[in-house]
Amino acid sequence: MRTSPIISHKSMTAEEAASLIRNGETVGTSGFTPAGYPKAIPIALAARAREIHAAGEEFRIQLWTGASAGDELDGELVRAHALSKRIPYQSNKDLRNAINSGEVEFVDLHLSHVAQFIRYGFIDQCTTAIVEAIDVTTDGKIYLSMAGGMSATYIKQADRVLIELNEHFLEEMKGLHDVYLPAPPPHRAAIPIYHPSDRIGVPYVQVDPKKIVGIVKTNLPDSNAEFRAPDAESDAIAGHIIDFLKHEERMGRLPKNLPFQSGVGNVANAVLCRLASTPGIDPIMMYTEVVQDSIFQLIDADRLDCASTCALTLSPKAQERFQREINLHKDRFVLRQQEMSNHPEVIRRVGIISMNTAVEIDLFGNVNSTHVLGSKMLNGIGGSGDFCRNAYISIFMTPSTAKNGNISAVVPMVTHVDQNEHSVQVVVTEQGLADLRGLSPVKKARLIIEKCAHPDYRGLLREYLDYGLENAPSKHTPHVLERAFEFHNRLAKNGSMRA
Repeated sequence: MRTSPIISHKSMTAEEAASLIRNGETVGTSGFTPAGYPKAIPIALAARAREIHAAGEEFRIQLWTGASAGDELDGELVRAHALSKRIPYQSNKDLRNAINSGEVEFVDLHLSHVAQFIRYGFIDQCTTAIVEAIDVTTDGKIYLSMAGGMSATYIKQADRVLIELNEHFLEEMKGLHDVYLPAPPPHRAAIPIYHPSDRIGVPYVQVDPKKIVGIVKTNLPDSNAEFRAPDAESDAIAGHIIDFLKHEERMGRLPKNLPFQSGVGNVANAVLCRLASTPGIDPIMMYTEVVQDSIFQLIDADRLDCASTCALTLSPKAQERFQREINLHKDRFVLRQQEMSNHPEVIRRVGIISMNTAVEIDLFGNVNSTHVLGSKMLNGIGGSGDFCRNAYISIFMTPSTAKNGNISAVVPMVTHVDQNEHSVQVVVTEQGLADLRGLSPVKKARLIIEKCAHPDYRGLLREYLDYGLENAPSKHTPHVLERAFEFHNRLAKNGSMRA
């Protein structure tokens, strides 16, 4: 039982908490991809916004989170037309539509940069913080729930703090978090994380209790969907990656016990499932931003050494199991603030193998992670740039086609560059894997076509490359600008990239 006197003293309803938030405020919340986010107060705030709008008055807030959040936060607020601006990452369909229609401003940030942007005033500091916790003490120790995210920074920067005390999550989860914030430059010391399991901070966020203005009791799980079982394409991608890693180990280029980072989604989940089921794989360590359901396949196969993460993004069934077995697994998990889980210094030091998904890849190894046809925002760059630029090996993966084969993931030139050719080392589709390290642009292009492109598009890609080698003003990166977006123009005009 959560029995600290501050809980009863500052207890209020979600509606009472929502009434404290003013039009035009900047609100910072807990939550990361999407785990550990507030649920009851945002729903009440959306209802309040609808009432205010019905009375003919304006009510919109700026919303800062750690990364994406559940529908109870992003979806409810955007459908109530209560958002004016959002950072730094999202994955909600209704919010995405509002961003692309121009209703909501969106600032797409590297997740490791957000804390510094906030602390040093590059963007607006939040005035109110709303965080989900599993406990709070009278002296102001806040024990967070399923995600680290940006909570510590928002709590420290905000004028006032609202807490959703979520009794769905067991008190035994206290101690999972490791909260550490670096000193400001130029006096910033090295971050003493040398192993994914290292703890360098404290298991709570400390705040002046006077800043806590309300505590709302809830009993709600994170609303994450069930992950699909790996399909044939995802399983093939996973197989190519594991074959590549085994080859690198035989060649003496892959030190033992390098930790893994895996991005969000079903393809990333499938890779970890394959690591759990492939014979001869040693137990792995993870230094990542998100842990998904596949973690249990690693545990069941005795393939998980430890996992450092920013969020436990688990389906309802997996959330239940994690809590049921919390005392068995607690010592193997560390939940960090995203400033630490995604910090370039640590990523470079521990030698991470990073695996992230791409929307499209061009012939010369540039990756688009965020936009359709160069204009339509999907979710955001998230942490892929943090890991790609600093990893020991950076891998991008995607099925070779989409929309029944009408879209090729391999194109002459990406319409938006998130990860450039200087950072992307390996690309892989269900067709095969291309190791781009040490190759000139033209050799990269030939390898990507033969290894990764779908057979339906290889001829078109070869023709573009050959035309460029004959007609481009430079043969180093032989783009012909009037033809570089032929694939995309055909898609926009005919609904297919096929000729």
